[in-house]
Amino acid sequence: MSKLIDYYFTPISPYTYLGHDRFLEIVARHGATVAVKPVDYGRIFPVSGGLPLKQRAPQRQAYRLIELDRWSKHLGKALNVKPKFFPVSPDAAAKWIIAAQAYGTADALRLAGALLRAVWAEERDISDEPTLASIASGERLDPALLAADAASPDTALRYDALTQEAIERQIFGAPTYVYRDEPFWGQDRLDFLDRALAK
Repeated sequence: MSKLIDYYFTPISPYTYLGHDRFLEIVARHGATVAVKPVDYGRIFPVSGGLPLKQRAPQRQAYRLIELDRWSKHLGKALNVKPKFFPVSPDAAAKWIIAAQAYGTADALRLAGALLRAVWAEERDISDEPTLASIASGERLDPALLAADAASPDTALRYDALTQEAIERQIFGAPTYVYRDEPFWGQDRLDFLDRALAK
């Protein structure tokens, strides 16, 4: 039986950034495949009880910074808990990831990792088209082709469809990995996903 994981995320999520490389290592170790599914949490939060960061209670915002710093140190992964370009709209970057899937899943995952790194470790603005083009070039992808595909109506429809799919599957946070209809929410659940893939 094939090992397919649906990967729901947004390229502006710090926890997706913290888990991305470990997720790819687990996928490779188990010979699994990934369905790359960037989605719009701006639509998901209102129907799932989530709140945008600035609308959360002060104590929750404060604890979030502690957790991000704690995980960054635990994983030895560079992370600025208050990046210069956050929050910004993730929609353009998400559409570039969708467009990159024409090259293949590995390329889309590599671009996603580069975009996450750009926000959380490199102080880059992933809502800016020239920045997206530069990041894509750095991943050996054609920025002109990606820009054109990302701007197409088909890509907008795909982004919308993925978001609606996530809502219907009761996805509420990023990242969420779904394996054999079992959701694993958060990079701190990767050990559970690893064990499930080993069965």
